[in-house]
Formats: sequence, C-alpha cells, structure tokens
Amino acid sequence: MSFLPTWLSTARRRLPVALATALLAAGTGVAEAAPESTAAATPDLPRYDVTLRADTDGTHWTGQERVSFRNASEQPLREVYLRLWGNGVDGCGTSGSPSPVAVSRVRGGTAGSLDVDCTALRVTLPTPLERGRRTAVSFDVSLTVPGRNERFGSEGAFRFLGNALPVLAVHDAAGPHLDPYVATGESFYTVAGDFQVTLDHPSTLRVPATGRTSSGPGAPGRTRTHSVAHHVRDFAWAAGPFRTAEETTPGGVRVRSYWSPDTPAEGVRLGRQEGAAAVDRFGEEFGDYPYGELDLVMTPEFGGGMEYPGLVLLGTTEEGNAVVHEVAHQWWYGIVGNDEYGAPWLDESFAQYANYRFYGVDTVDCWDPDDWPDEDAALTSSMSYWSQQPNWYHLIYTSGPCALFDLERTLGSATMARVMKRYAADHWYGISTTADFKKTAQSMTDKDLTSFWESHRIR
Repeated sequence: MSFLPTWLSTARRRLPVALATALLAAGTGVAEAAPESTAAATPDLPRYDVTLRADTDGTHWTGQERVSFRNASEQPLREVYLRLWGNGVDGCGTSGSPSPVAVSRVRGGTAGSLDVDCTALRVTLPTPLERGRRTAVSFDVSLTVPGRNERFGSEGAFRFLGNALPVLAVHDAAGPHLDPYVATGESFYTVAGDFQVTLDHPSTLRVPATGRTSSGPGAPGRTRTHSVAHHVRDFAWAAGPFRTAEETTPGGVRVRSYWSPDTPAEGVRLGRQEGAAAVDRFGEEFGDYPYGELDLVMTPEFGGGMEYPGLVLLGTTEEGNAVVHEVAHQWWYGIVGNDEYGAPWLDESFAQYANYRFYGVDTVDCWDPDDWPDEDAALTSSMSYWSQQPNWYHLIYTSGPCALFDLERTLGSATMARVMKRYAADHWYGISTTADFKKTAQSMTDKDLTSFWESHRIR
C-alpha cells in the first residue's frame, strides 16, 4: 500500500505570511495582483465547490464540482489538467469494471481524452486566461469506492475517500506536472486552495472530513454534512457507522476521533491521546496548526496510515498507530507543500523526524553511509527512482530523519529549531524544494554545510 508502512507505524501561532492571502470571489475577468516569478505554480488560489450524494452505504457518490482559479504565470493559460488520482490503481478499468472516478458534462472548457492511465483529464479553456485573471470550470463527478482496503477503498462497512475528488494539476516553468500514480509512496502535488463541500448521506453513516464540519437534517433518513476548509491541498472523507469522541487540546484544536467497533480499545485510547499531544507539540515547534479541527479515523485492518489536510486514516492495533507521524504531515506537505513525486523526502523524512523527536528516539550514529543501493541513490531522489527500487524506499523513513538529526547535531538543537520554524514560515501554504531547505539551513550558521549535504546524499 502507498502510505506509511505498518512496520514503521509504531516507531514511537498562526504565522503571518503573504501566501496566506484569502481567496477572492471567483469569476472570469476579475483581476488580482500577480506574483513576480514567471515560474510561479499555477493555477493559483483554487476554490472547489462540491456537492455529492451517497447511496445507502457510502460506496457510490454522485454530484457536481466547480473549481475556480487564477493564472499566476506571466504566460496566458490555455488549458488545465484535472488529476483523477482515484483511478491510480485501476487505471482506465475494463468494460465490465470501469474506472472508480468519472468526470462528465464539463462546462467552462472543452474536455480532451483521459491520459496517464486515466488519472489526467485535459480541459482546454475557451479563451487564453491572462495573468492575474480568474475563470472556472465545472463538471459532474461520479465516485465508486473500490472494495480493497486502501486510501481510496473500503474496510467492511467503512469507506475511505482519500484522493477521490478531482483536483487541479500544477503547471509551472516545467509545464504541467502529469506524473504517474505510484503504489509505493505518493505522486500528489497541488497548490493550497479552498474547499466548500456538502455531502448528502444516510443518517446511519458518520462522515469525518477535511475542514470544519457541521451536520444538519436532509431528506427523511438523510443528513447533510457541510465542510469548509481554507488553504488546503486536498479534501478527503470517510463514511461508516463509526463510534465517535471529541476533545479540545490545551492549544485549542478540536480533535474528533472516529473508530470502527472492532478497533482495539487500547489502540484507540493511545491514538486519541498521542494525536492530541502531537498537534499541540508540532504547533509549538513549527507554527500553530491553522485549521481548527483534526479528524482521526481508526480501523483495525487499514495498513499503516495516510494523511490528508485535517484528517488522517490510521490502522490501529492494541499498541496504537502511526498518528504522530501522520499528524506531522499536517505541516510537512499539508502546510509546507512540496512535489511529493519529485522530492518525497521533504514530506516523509520531515514527518518522521518530527515523529522521532516526539518519542525521543535515540538517533546517535543511526546514519549509515553504506546502506544504499548504488552510488547514484540520493536521499533526495524522486519517486521515479524509488518506484524502481521499492525494497530501498524505507530509506526515506529511516535514513531521512537520521540525516536531519545529524544536521541538528551539526548546527546545535537551538539553531535547528530556528531553521525548522523559519523554513515553515517562509513556505507556509506555499511550495518548497530541497534547495529552499538547504538555503534556510545555511543562512542560520557560519559553518559551510556543503560537505554535510554531500555526505548525507542531499543533492
């Protein structure tokens, strides 16, 4: 499965930045201030408005999605791509078993044919969108949750809808990012945007979701769960007859826990306790958690864990789960974004570094300079490399945090703390690169870190 492996799962102030600009009202022809860089990631400042209706058990969801966006680049934007990541495992399907995610009746542009194993849909805009202007496309969407136990999948009566909603692909100086889906790791890469999602479902189903959620009555026997999420990179939800509990951390974050009745009680207790402690601790270390609410979804058979903004999916045993690692992802990829296909270490190694710190793992001498598949391998290699070396992908989770602890010992713990907070602040709601991190670290010390990067394969 393509999230934190089970064997790793038990290794135990809101910042004022320009990128936190609120979304302006959508609509073609509304001019907004444009960024300076010609390489700016676009479409920028997307807003997703979604309404979906579920069948009796949450397997099928149908409705409409509208996404508005701005062109942040200096060049006219002639097309956008929707990523249908929910088709990643099944591809284009077969005549008897179609793809789980289907888009139809596209308005505001002309849909092309599906590409990249039916995970990318090109939409040509009716007229080129000039720099700083907004427009919108809308479409009908149909989601069929696969029967297998995965991030977009099922476990008994419970449904997981991770990476199910179509989202905009990033377009920058390299062109549109249309990387393939990978089963080991992630391919996901989006800019932060706003979501307003209404989910109409049977009242027998509890529906945890990204964002601040509220529920009210719908048609007889049905409930409408409404969620608003600002500055997030994706939207996920689950559905099922969950048991629930709610608490507010000392730091003011509302933590809602959802678990299946057969989830071990001690594991649920540990998950709730550690999840609440982690969100406050990482807020102190990296910058306050900005979303107000965090949902923990726990079942016994889900493999490892998977993170989404404001929601994490957790396989849970009597010994607990990967909640601390997954909560750390709220910062590393969620708030501080990166290209997960191009530089997976920036989210996974950083989340595991935070996880090791939380549990006080002894990392002295844990870096092994010889435990690498070949001389070309780098901690900073892309998923293109790691997908060809799946037996070595664990290095992202093991050698990655060890390298960051070695950097901490090189700089000193106080300096490393400032590096992490500055790096987060500088890229809050934005997109970061390995070069950005190296630049931040070097700026905090008089030591030349060139040899450190070389010896730790950070290229």
